[in-house]
Amino acid sequence: MFDDFQFSTILVATIRNAPVLLFAAFAGVFAERSGIIDLALEGKMLTAAFAAAACTYATHNPYIGIAAGMLVSCVIVLLQGYVSINQKGNQLVFGIAINIAMSGLTFVLAQYFFQLGGRSPDLGEARLPVLHFPFADWWSSIPALNWLFGKFLGGHTILVYLAFALIPCIHWLINHSRFGLRLRAVGENPHAADAAGINVVQTRYLALLCGGVLCSFSGAYLAIVQSGFFLRDMSAGNGFLALTAMVFGNWRPLQTALGCLMFGFFAALQIQMEGVAFPVVGQIPGSLIQMLPFVVTVVVLAGVMAKSVGPKALGVPFVKSR
Repeated sequence: MFDDFQFSTILVATIRNAPVLLFAAFAGVFAERSGIIDLALEGKMLTAAFAAAACTYATHNPYIGIAAGMLVSCVIVLLQGYVSINQKGNQLVFGIAINIAMSGLTFVLAQYFFQLGGRSPDLGEARLPVLHFPFADWWSSIPALNWLFGKFLGGHTILVYLAFALIPCIHWLINHSRFGLRLRAVGENPHAADAAGINVVQTRYLALLCGGVLCSFSGAYLAIVQSGFFLRDMSAGNGFLALTAMVFGNWRPLQTALGCLMFGFFAALQIQMEGVAFPVVGQIPGSLIQMLPFVVTVVVLAGVMAKSVGPKALGVPFVKSR
C-alpha cells in the first residue's frame, strides 16, 4: 500500500497548495483583527481569478493579469468598507451576498467574452513563469539535492515565494509595528482607540485594502499558476478553508500559516489516496476521498472553535461617541 504513496510528492504539492490559502487567510486576519467579519474572501478570490485570467489572455502578460485582479479585488473591498463601515450594514449578510453575486457575475462575463461555457481559454505560455535556482546543473546528478533545490525549494513561481515570505513580515507588521498596534486596538476596543486619537474608519479601510490585495494574489494564483485558465467557481471553497485556518490560528499570522499548511497537506494527501487499495476496506471511492479536506475542516472547527477567542469588537459597527 505504502509503495503507492510518494511522500516527497505530497510535500511538494503541499508547498504548491498552500499559497492559495495563505494569501486568503492573511487577508482575513487583516480584516477581522480590525473588527470586520470577512466572509467575502471566496467572492474576491473568484473575481480576481477571472480578471487575472482574462487580462493575462488578452495581454499575454501575467503581471498585468495580477494587477487587474488586484484592482477588481480592491474595488469590491471599497464597496465592502462602505457597507460595513460607513453604512453600518450587516457584515455577514453582505459577505454572503458578495460570494453569490461574484459567482454568477464571473460566469456571465466569462461566457460573454469567451463563449466557452463560462471558462476562459488556456493561457499556455502566458502563465506565470517558474523560477529555478542558479547553477541547477551542479546538483542535478544528486537525487536528494535535485529534489530539494529543484522541486521542494525551487521550481515555483514568484507568488509561492511571496506567500511564504509574507509569513514573518505580516507577523511583524501586526504584532510589532505602529500600524499593527492600531489595527489590534481598533479590533478590540474601537471607542478606546478613538479616544486615543486613532482614526477607526481609516484603519479599518486600510486593513480591508491590505486584505483585498492579498486576496487578489490568491485568485491570481488559482488562475494563472495552478489551472492556467478561469473556470466557474474555481475557488471551490478555499475562501472558507482560509477562514477556518484563521480561526485555527486564533487570528495570529504564524498559527494561521500552520493551519494553511495543514490543509494544504491534506489536499495533497487526498490526491495521493485516489486509486490506492487499503487493507480490509480496499479502494476508497473518489468522492469520499475528495471530502477529506472538508472533513478535516469540520473536525478542526469542532475542536478549536470553543478555545478560539476573536477580537472583541468583531462584527460590531463603530458609532463614534459624541
